[in-house]
Amino acid sequence: MARYFTRRQLFRLRNEIPIEDLLRRLEWPCKEREGRFCFVCPRCRESVTGVNERTNLGRCFRCEENFNPIDLVMMVREIDFVEAVHFLEEDWPATGNR
Repeated sequence: MARYFTRRQLFRLRNEIPIEDLLRRLEWPCKEREGRFCFVCPRCRESVTGVNERTNLGRCFRCEENFNPIDLVMMVREIDFVEAVHFLEEDWPATGNR
């Protein structure tokens, strides 16, 4: 299992995998509320959250934590960085996103 990744690989995984699609794929609690997407924070378990589509970051306003797709996979699946990158590469290959 590769332990080193190119800047391009990491940039793509952090920026081109929509947080909303990822959370649904992970079957993590999330929903639309008043026209905004929200999810249960994997750190504090509160749902005072939102997603900034421009930066592709999830934000918990309760614990003031930001999450990119790699962070979310690490926390939700309780795996390390290398495993999270491999998980994302398998589900979202560079040839196209879901």
